[in-house]
Amino acid sequence: MTDTAYRAPDLVASDIDSYLDQHAHKSLLRFITCGSVDDGKSTLIGRLLYDSKMIFEDQLAALEADSKRVGTQGQDIDFALLVDGLAAEREQGITIDVAYRFFSTDRRKFIVADTPGHEQYTRNMVTGASTADLAVILVDARKGILTQTRRHSYLAHLIGIRKLVLAVNKMDLIGYDRVKYEDIVGEYREFASTIGIDDFVPIPISGFKGDNIASRSDHTPWFTGPTLMEHLETVPLDVTADQARPFRMPVQWVARPDLDFRGFSGMIAAGRIAPGDPVRILPSGRTTTVARIVTHGGDLPLAVAGQSAMLTLADEVDCSRGDVIVRADVPAEVADQFEATILWMADEEMLPGRGYWLKLATQTVSAQLQAPKYQVNVNTMAHLPARTLGLNAIGVANLSTDRPVVFEPYAAPDGTISRDLGGFILVDKITNATVAAGLIHFALRRAANVHWQAIDVTREAHAAQKNQRARLLWFTGLSGAGKSTIANLVEKRLLALGHHSFLLDGDNVRHGLNRDLGFTDADRVENIRRVGEVARLMTDAGLIVLTAFISPFRAERDMVRAMLPPGEFMEVHIDTPLDVAESRDVKGLYAKARAGQLANFTGIDSPYEAPLNPEIRVNTIDMTPEQAAEAIVDHLLIMPA
Repeated sequence: MTDTAYRAPDLVASDIDSYLDQHAHKSLLRFITCGSVDDGKSTLIGRLLYDSKMIFEDQLAALEADSKRVGTQGQDIDFALLVDGLAAEREQGITIDVAYRFFSTDRRKFIVADTPGHEQYTRNMVTGASTADLAVILVDARKGILTQTRRHSYLAHLIGIRKLVLAVNKMDLIGYDRVKYEDIVGEYREFASTIGIDDFVPIPISGFKGDNIASRSDHTPWFTGPTLMEHLETVPLDVTADQARPFRMPVQWVARPDLDFRGFSGMIAAGRIAPGDPVRILPSGRTTTVARIVTHGGDLPLAVAGQSAMLTLADEVDCSRGDVIVRADVPAEVADQFEATILWMADEEMLPGRGYWLKLATQTVSAQLQAPKYQVNVNTMAHLPARTLGLNAIGVANLSTDRPVVFEPYAAPDGTISRDLGGFILVDKITNATVAAGLIHFALRRAANVHWQAIDVTREAHAAQKNQRARLLWFTGLSGAGKSTIANLVEKRLLALGHHSFLLDGDNVRHGLNRDLGFTDADRVENIRRVGEVARLMTDAGLIVLTAFISPFRAERDMVRAMLPPGEFMEVHIDTPLDVAESRDVKGLYAKARAGQLANFTGIDSPYEAPLNPEIRVNTIDMTPEQAAEAIVDHLLIMPA
């Protein structure tokens, strides 16, 4: 095999400008390849790079050498090696990460994302699909339509990809059987109609042999459709769709180089803007007009969706990162409660009631998910009951945020997609790992109907009447550590000193308020959420509130801390080693847990996350309960009011 055909064209100096100008003005198609494991996605992309002459001579030589080393015989090239860059991928023969590649033909430029096929890496597929215009769904002709075929098709459509190619790959391994090919296309068409896919382009291919990739194959004379490359080069792109929508620009950065200039920078998500246009700042609702569109090369008369812009405004209005500048007469929505589709991406299950960071455009807020309304079965599209979501599960749930956010429905009734203001991610507050992606459906009606009622008697007035400052003493520790005993002694001492207090004990609360909750991780989160809300109301009344709960997770203790004004939450860690707590097993709970009769018991088969920096730490090995209670009260009373 010679490689002269794969050298870049020789250009004389006079041709360079026209060549670059032609290349710069080509349209750009972003697409993904997805499917099940070993359907040939990486091989297909490697073949596209090869046939589009995007491989340098040294890359070709290295590819031929690698192909021989990994076992490809003769002059055949293992094109997957062009894309599978991770060592682990080469060793296992699978794609793990999302690999992005650029290539170009005379007609169009392309950015292709090779997304993983294994179910474990579905979250990576979602990442690749989030910016794609088209999806190539690969199917191994020997295996037909698989669960991952359905999953990836559903996700691609859900995320808003409306241009789909069904590439029936490895046709060479079934002897280019037309009947088998048409059976696969028919089965896929039947499935696609159930999830709203009205149209797709089926193509029989062989990524390894090159059939119907860049040129028509003599092995499929019965196929009259386009080759894959022909379709990718000619599929229409609606590059003006976002520009036709109302103006939206999430503010990324506020530039203030001097006292006379204040510019608001961001990527325009939708619409177009010109100096003099009226705009509204959300969520505040303040209105003004655009004074200038500033760039390094001079002011612009117009800016459109897809451009980064810096706007100056005619009036001094409060606007900062996280705000959204919108068209004044067609604003986006603002709410703090939504229904959304959730694509769960973490190994740990979703915990309803736990606080996560929600990132939407340039906005970051704290959010809580409720238990799912249902989970989607990707094979049947049935809505299944679910209390939580596991890895790669897809469900619909309500969520609430700690303050209003600016949003649009991800998929509008007219078919437009708002990825910037309709799609979000959820981030674990402890690990900073992305745990889910979400697509907003609509704001809940109660978000608009429920408002804070102004009350004249403040929480400060309630506390002053009692001659104390409201506090929440949150006792946490293992079962048997001594939380309830010490908390009870603390309250007795506070009562003797004339203070107004109330003790919420874990066992007592489960007899009434939380009697419907069990001891799963999800129920433990909801248990603490409810107790936190009750404790907050009691501190509003000016009380010193004591709570005695295992509360095993840091995230929930931090959630309760965030409910209160700074300085009111005091974490009291009753620090008792597991063996000591177990030796005090007056209720016999540890014995039952050890015998397998009590599931999800903290310290045995459910974790306890000890406080990292508690306000008070009690070592029950060195202190009696009475000494511990005295020390806690002394610490409380010397704190500033």
